[in-house]
Amino acid sequence: MSNKSPAIAQTSTGGTPGTSAAAVLDPMRSSAREKLHQTYASDPKYKKYTQQVEKCLNAFDNVHEWADCIAFLKQLLKTFQSYMQFKEIPYKLIVAKRLAQCLNPALPTGVHQRALDVYTHILSVLGTEGLKRDLPLWSSGLFPFFEYAATSVKPILLTIYDTHYLPLQAGLRPVMKSFILALLPGLEEETGEFFEKVLTLLDRLSTTVSPVFFVQNIWLIMITMSSARGTALNFLSRRLPRLHADEDITQIVGRDIGLMIRAFAAALEDDNLLVRRGALDILLQSMRVDSAAIKRAHSEDTVILMRAATGVVLRRDLSLNRRLYTWLLGPDEKSENQTVFLRQHALQLLNTTLKDEMFAPSGEYSESRPFKIFISLLDKWEIGSALTDVLVLDALKAIRFLMQRDAEEHNEDISMTASTLYEAVEPSILWKQLLAAIMKDLSEDSKTGAIDLTLFLLRSLPMQDDEVRSIHLPIIFAAITEELQRAINSDPSKAAEASVRECLALQEEIFQHIPLESLYQRPGLNAAIQTSASSLGSLPFAYAFYGLKFTESNPSSEVLNPLVAVLEHMFCISQALSRSISAQQGGSIELRAALSQVLRVLSGVVRTVDRSCDVILSLSWEPSEWLYSMLDCLDLEAVSFTLVDQVVSLILSLHGAQKLSPKLSMDKRPVVSRMVKKLFRYLHADLATCHVRAVSLIWSIESMSRPHEVESIIAQSMCSPESRNVYEAHEAFGVLWRLSEDDSLPGVRLKVPLMIVLETLKHDDPSLRRVGETWMRCNLRSYIRVLEPVLRDLLDPSIRRISRVSRASGKEIRGFVYEKSFDQRYVAHLLEILLSIVQFGGQGFSKSARGTFLRRSYDHVLFQRLSSAGVDANASYLDALIEVLSRFLQSEPKDQDASVMQPLNTVIQSSAIDLLQTIVARGEIEMLAIEILEPMVIGKLFLCVHLHRLDLQNKLLRFLHSIVSASTSYAYNGNPPPEDRSTEGSQESGKGGYTVNSLLTQTIIDGIAIPRNRPVMQHWLDFVLMAVPQFQPALQSVISPIADCLCRQLRLLLSDILKANQPMTNGSYPRVATDAEFTMLLNALERLLVLGLTQKSDASSPEDDAPVQEKPGAESGGILGYVSNVFTTDNASAAVEDQLTSHSPGYKSLHDGIRVLLAIWVNMVWHDTTSLRPEAESLSMIYSRTHARCRRVLEHLFRAHPTEVLESVIECWDHDASLRSKGSDQPATGIFGLVDVLIASAQSAVHMICDSISVRISNTSERSRKPANANLSDIVLFNFLEQYLQRLEGPLALQVWSRFMQLAKDLASSRDFKIQVFLALKCLCVLGDKVTQTTAIDDKRIRKDLQETFGKLLDACVTFVGKSTDQPNWMRRATRESTVTNGRSSPALRGGVSDSKQDEKDSSTTTLSDNAKPTWGTELPSQITAFIASIVVPELRRFLMDNDKVASTCNNIVYYIVSPGIKTKARPLDADVVVVDIFREMIKIPPAMKIWRVAVTDVLYDHRIFSSNSSVAMKWKPIIKAVFDGDKTSFPDLLGRVATSPSANIFTNREHEMLLRSLNLRRLAFVLFTGEKNHFLTQLPAIQEKLVDILRNVPSPVVQCEVYLCIRVLLCRLAAHSMTSFWPVILTELYRIFGQIIDSIPSDGSEDLQLILSASKCLDLLLTLQTEEFQIHQWIFITDTVDAVFRPDDWTPESMFDQLAEVVGSLPIPEPREPQGIGLSMPTSASIAFPAAHSDRTLRRPILKSIRQIDSIRDLFPFFSHVSISSYESVYASSGNIDWEAVEQGVLDDMFDGR
Repeated sequence: MSNKSPAIAQTSTGGTPGTSAAAVLDPMRSSAREKLHQTYASDPKYKKYTQQVEKCLNAFDNVHEWADCIAFLKQLLKTFQSYMQFKEIPYKLIVAKRLAQCLNPALPTGVHQRALDVYTHILSVLGTEGLKRDLPLWSSGLFPFFEYAATSVKPILLTIYDTHYLPLQAGLRPVMKSFILALLPGLEEETGEFFEKVLTLLDRLSTTVSPVFFVQNIWLIMITMSSARGTALNFLSRRLPRLHADEDITQIVGRDIGLMIRAFAAALEDDNLLVRRGALDILLQSMRVDSAAIKRAHSEDTVILMRAATGVVLRRDLSLNRRLYTWLLGPDEKSENQTVFLRQHALQLLNTTLKDEMFAPSGEYSESRPFKIFISLLDKWEIGSALTDVLVLDALKAIRFLMQRDAEEHNEDISMTASTLYEAVEPSILWKQLLAAIMKDLSEDSKTGAIDLTLFLLRSLPMQDDEVRSIHLPIIFAAITEELQRAINSDPSKAAEASVRECLALQEEIFQHIPLESLYQRPGLNAAIQTSASSLGSLPFAYAFYGLKFTESNPSSEVLNPLVAVLEHMFCISQALSRSISAQQGGSIELRAALSQVLRVLSGVVRTVDRSCDVILSLSWEPSEWLYSMLDCLDLEAVSFTLVDQVVSLILSLHGAQKLSPKLSMDKRPVVSRMVKKLFRYLHADLATCHVRAVSLIWSIESMSRPHEVESIIAQSMCSPESRNVYEAHEAFGVLWRLSEDDSLPGVRLKVPLMIVLETLKHDDPSLRRVGETWMRCNLRSYIRVLEPVLRDLLDPSIRRISRVSRASGKEIRGFVYEKSFDQRYVAHLLEILLSIVQFGGQGFSKSARGTFLRRSYDHVLFQRLSSAGVDANASYLDALIEVLSRFLQSEPKDQDASVMQPLNTVIQSSAIDLLQTIVARGEIEMLAIEILEPMVIGKLFLCVHLHRLDLQNKLLRFLHSIVSASTSYAYNGNPPPEDRSTEGSQESGKGGYTVNSLLTQTIIDGIAIPRNRPVMQHWLDFVLMAVPQFQPALQSVISPIADCLCRQLRLLLSDILKANQPMTNGSYPRVATDAEFTMLLNALERLLVLGLTQKSDASSPEDDAPVQEKPGAESGGILGYVSNVFTTDNASAAVEDQLTSHSPGYKSLHDGIRVLLAIWVNMVWHDTTSLRPEAESLSMIYSRTHARCRRVLEHLFRAHPTEVLESVIECWDHDASLRSKGSDQPATGIFGLVDVLIASAQSAVHMICDSISVRISNTSERSRKPANANLSDIVLFNFLEQYLQRLEGPLALQVWSRFMQLAKDLASSRDFKIQVFLALKCLCVLGDKVTQTTAIDDKRIRKDLQETFGKLLDACVTFVGKSTDQPNWMRRATRESTVTNGRSSPALRGGVSDSKQDEKDSSTTTLSDNAKPTWGTELPSQITAFIASIVVPELRRFLMDNDKVASTCNNIVYYIVSPGIKTKARPLDADVVVVDIFREMIKIPPAMKIWRVAVTDVLYDHRIFSSNSSVAMKWKPIIKAVFDGDKTSFPDLLGRVATSPSANIFTNREHEMLLRSLNLRRLAFVLFTGEKNHFLTQLPAIQEKLVDILRNVPSPVVQCEVYLCIRVLLCRLAAHSMTSFWPVILTELYRIFGQIIDSIPSDGSEDLQLILSASKCLDLLLTLQTEEFQIHQWIFITDTVDAVFRPDDWTPESMFDQLAEVVGSLPIPEPREPQGIGLSMPTSASIAFPAAHSDRTLRRPILKSIRQIDSIRDLFPFFSHVSISSYESVYASSGNIDWEAVEQGVLDDMFDGR
């Protein structure tokens, strides 16, 4: 600031000021001053005086040490003393600044004393009027100094205050807050020598204005100045009187109690313990909780005080807690009186405060704060018990809300607080409140708040407390049960209400937490209640126990044992509900659900009683009545299976219960029949989800009822006269049979129903026969189960035979003879059944019987009979069967019995032959058995011939043929597999010219596919699987359509079962396939896919020539279009042949099959392990069995055709977005998990994938083989490989390292860039990341490989990106060939054949010409860049260990990617996000420092840098900061550019030079802004020097605006106290600028307006921050006392902004040229953001935040006129909280304002 500034000279030496402005303010004062100025101006001595002072002030520029200061001050004082006659100080603004600088605390005491001498002289010369006029000038140095003054200097200062300031009296009103602030440090120590003096001075100061006004200023100081709170409280504790409850404090503190309350709240929340203690002492002394002031205060004010006061308990300090308790409980010592006092005066407020904060937490504190306060207050019993009564339920509700809201994040703090709160609350009070609330909920319809809360407590919080589990929960359980029984007995429909339903759920939950013994007897009560309560029911007892009032008059029955009462009530409720449901023919869903809940609880109680009760409980109930009411309920159609399950289970447990009397018995046949028949209905095919549970219940009934009871009931239902019922009964029995385990001997215990089913296999009625066959197909489980009961009866001991030798035609034939007659009809019947089984079972039967050994049987009777018949226990069932059958075949009746027994014996033998024939024809019989059977059959034949028996010969011959056939096949072939024989047959049939009927394929497909045909689907599948292998070449064309059909069926079944797994709303069960259906379809699919592929190797080549023209187009589009740079024309025919394999029907079927199998593999995984649904058991079984079978199919296919299957899997993964996008979720893991299952080691998997890639990227001429799957591109394979590698652990990554590196090196060595280079780089980064984390990286070879390959691949990618931005000819052939790089290959060149043929002709040379290179999608370079930014640069130092290589690579990246990315932008900071990301990662790499620093510095010094917007600038913050952190010369260089040396060039445009300087200043501001708090503290002296220099020497407003922007940044970035020495300069400059406006108002459009706006913003920020250093000065600019709001009658504006408001407000409004020319136009004033006064605890933010430019001083009128009020209100409302985000955003927006 120039000392010769004309404005300053004018005002300070007494020239004529701007007339209008000063006259507006005070006409009298201004005229007196004008006369004085005119008198002095004409006096030559005054002119000399002025020159002397100016000369003296200029000497200050040469001050270098403190001694020079003393000399300067001596000279200044001498000059003033020489001209005592003038009552005016020339250049007073600069004099005041220099004196303030001499009072810097860092200078020695001697300098301070000299400065104070000068002050004393000046104030004496000016007198009271002069001081009043220039109060801001002299006070700005004297007020802040008292705090730092030395002991020797303080008396002088106090004397100045006393002598010169106090006489101002009412004139001190505007400066009151600052004056008090200046004096308060003197009250720090009570023993200090100045304590009394300062106290007296403050007392005298309060008399100059009203005491109320004085105290209000102290409140303001306590709110805004944390450092002054302790001393302010010291003063108050001595001056505020001790008041009683009825005395009114408003006489002393004024009407605005809210201000005082906020002051106390600020002190109570102070970090200093002593300040909190002092505040509590004053509350106790002058503002008790029952005082009139608190009663009169606004409710929100009292809440603020209570919130702050209760917060002290969190400090865990005894002295604070003791004072708070006294404040809340009153002065009385007796605890009863304290409780009464609390309830009368504080409880309501305390409850409201904590409750509000619990339900609407403030952002200032953690959400757990009010709960922690509540917990701490519980320590004081007198407060805790009363507070718990009113608050505990609300507190638990609030904490439940918070826990449920944070369930995803799992907030540790809240859940810990919840547990602590629950443990801290007295259980009896809590459960008393809960019981009362639950009873209230039950009495009011559809209210469930308290019930939900109790459920939450039991489920979410640990219930370890024994008192709760053994006393409170049992009492509550019994009481609720009795209440429910009363409600439901009087009106069963109440059970459908939400409250009752929730209550039943609560009972279920409570019962899990109760130890049963706690229900045996009740806890004791006190003696007074004991006698009356001993005979009460559970509910009145609970009320008595908790001291609640019980309203009902009629007492319940006297049942002394609560457990008995609970059981009786439960039985009563369930009976009432079931009767109601029966009466309504089903009732509502809610009613049935309620019954279900009751039964769940009752079952739990009954089971527990029976398990752990020692005595027999005698109940008053009618078991049979209860039983029949339950059975009536069961008979209804509407009842769900869940309810049926519960009823039956409960009846069974009651039947077996030993501890209840009278006992329930279910021995009667009707009871069992009703239960079994009901359960049988749930074995229907459409209800697959109920099957498992229903079966287990039927077996439970069977084991508990009388023998054969259930068997006969089932048999009876299967013999029903109605055919529909018969079919359903067979189906149901089938399910029962299939789901029963072998050890329960179903064949013996359910023999009659089994025989009924087996008879249907030979039944005349076709539909019945179909039912039987379907039953065998679907439900059998194992042929052994059916065979055992038949064998057992065939070995009946009543059938006795002895051996004998028969003679015929001279030959002796061994045989047997029956000793006596037996039941031949039954045996014949059994054999017929057995024949039908064997014929039906086929090879399945033979394998099963041959592979199962007798010793594994669970049937002991069968064992005994076999051993007595002489059959070895180690033999197989087949051996035993052949032995038994051959004995029947060899046995004859005695001669005397022949006439009676022979006819039936023939029937028996005929059946035996059929059976043996069938067995042998299967080829499943051992050679040894054939060798035994052969002579026996020949012998039998021989006998028949000779004895003229014709009936059996035909059958025996066929049997013999089978035996001989079997023998020869054994003899010649050594037992070949059946496929071989069928192939021979098929060859012959093929030669015979068999042609497939045109309709056959379609018929088979319909047979399998039509849903109504599903029961016989297995027959079709058997036909296909037998016929196709046998006549394979002929039926080859059928394979592919059938395989497609099977795929479709599997998809349908899969979608059905997935739907069934969704929760059902209407209670109906969707149709799902059983595991057996899935298995048979999968079996068929597996066989067909293998058959379809095996054919191709046998097929002769001439047949396959048809689709040749398909080849070239597919080839060039699928592979060569984007992989290879080479086309060849030779060897075409071989290529055609290869290509055909991947397009043949077999391969298409394989691919479709793999897709279906994948869908099953991924979707049919059972997760819902904890489900309570009864259907879960069935579903989980179907899921697991199908999944296991699917796995075996895939493994089989993979063994047969590994490459084809793997590539199909990868293609499916690529095409199915859901499999790809979910990343690590279940389906993707499913695919990768499958790869792990199929391929034993990761090494093999990577090897196969790399081989597939190599085949595709090698040149056509070099290829050894063709890719198996032409649709799959190498890009997809690379993407799959990348995902696969990501899943590998370190050791596995090492195993695959060498194979992958081989591929990567091949790519790295290629001359031209291919997209595969980038893909290989991505994979290498994944693999390198794993390997570098293992010790293997210490191996030099691995390290060298990684460095070299990574370096080459990366360089190729970076160079490609660089070239793609330079050379447009890279994009030329985009229409011909393209690659889409999102991991899916595009089917390029759809144009067909002619294009590619043309290509082949053109390229007879081996390589393409330059302009025909392959092209890329436009997004490839940007993808590579993004990858480099996100992955490569962060990992650079791990992969390239050598610093030189790192630096070289970074250099490439900067040269090719970063620099072009910045240069192409009009505004350098607007570079792509990727460029910024690369920089942000590079700054972490020390070796690259020199490389990136240059680029960033270029950006910083670009003249367009501030044209960007502020959001972009934030991203560059860390980068700019890194430049200045890393290079120590950068900051001095920047400051050097800011320096003021003018240009030597005389032709330089002055305006341009100023603009450049202002830009550099703004750069400095931006660089300071990028630092953290105090980051550039060490540079502060240099920065300060430069800014002062500019203020002094560069008057240009453009430059000075930037100085204030810099100051704002410094205020945000430095601790306030570090700028102490800067304050005099800042204040003087601000005072000068605003003083000039008052004296002469700038015209509209003046260039000074922007400077005024900049200075106003600087002050706006200071007022927002309210720093302690500035508060003592702020009165100069605004009214900072209560006068800002409550103005006195005789008020005149004293502060600068208030004066400016008067001056600017009185200006005439000019005629608007345009509508927006009005100074107070809406946009401007609206854009000034004043804080909302009413908003609760808002944050302080600057008012001028959004104004960027003004055209007239009037635009600032709203600011000048409102700033005092809004500053006061923001202090009042926000209690010192600053919106730092808004502050910093405002600074940043001003920096990047685009101008």
